[in-house]
Amino acid sequence: MEFETILYDKKDNVAWITFNRPDKLNAQNETLLGEVVAALEKANDDDEVYVIVITGAGDRAFSAGADISMFSKWAPIDVMKWTKATRRPYEFIREIPKPVIAMVNGIAVGGGTEISIACDIIIAAENAQFGQPEISVGVIPGGGGTQMLPRLVGEKKAKELILTGDFISAEEALQLGLVNKVVPKEKLREAVDELVGKLKSKSPAILKFAKLAVNKSLETPLSVGIQSEGDLFALCFGTEDQKEGAKAFLEKRPPKYTGR
Repeated sequence: MEFETILYDKKDNVAWITFNRPDKLNAQNETLLGEVVAALEKANDDDEVYVIVITGAGDRAFSAGADISMFSKWAPIDVMKWTKATRRPYEFIREIPKPVIAMVNGIAVGGGTEISIACDIIIAAENAQFGQPEISVGVIPGGGGTQMLPRLVGEKKAKELILTGDFISAEEALQLGLVNKVVPKEKLREAVDELVGKLKSKSPAILKFAKLAVNKSLETPLSVGIQSEGDLFALCFGTEDQKEGAKAFLEKRPPKYTGR
């Protein structure tokens, strides 16, 4: 599959999806969003892909959010058709039963923040910035920002960011719990590779159950979430990887997982 606005590369069981509009700070137009979904579907359907990494081309931006040129031609019905009838990356990233890492290499605001916080883990360079500046162009966040930010940083800070449109630094994002790790720009790829290595050493099947269980905790009452966790815990024992993991531990050797 040929892509116009992104790059897709699979290597060593990792799918790398790169926003490739560096001259536009990797802004998200309709073509890019559709291609990201197509790339995510490709990675999701590929049993040889264990981990997905999303990043941006160049060293200035992960993604500066929506391409504002789209806004001038949209009417409410156009937006509703797009949000309700089209699969969008913001939701799809959370649904994919594989770890998805955001490698944030610069500005990640608006839709850039929303895609990054939809990912399971965020590793950011020191020059990264986050924010929801949509209020400054006459709209509210439309990719899950009003829903995910309060869960990550609390109601008050989320409202401050969304109502003012202010940006925050990578260091402040780390302090707020918005990102997992901040590293010097030149160490970003190294840090992501280290994390990828850790994830690849685990069972793909059990990683799937773990991600589903944590996601459920954010979507249901505690009692329902605990029941779901119990069900997923039980399903682990129906996998070959669970038996291999237990056997390898008892035999004091590294496990050899197959994802089954």
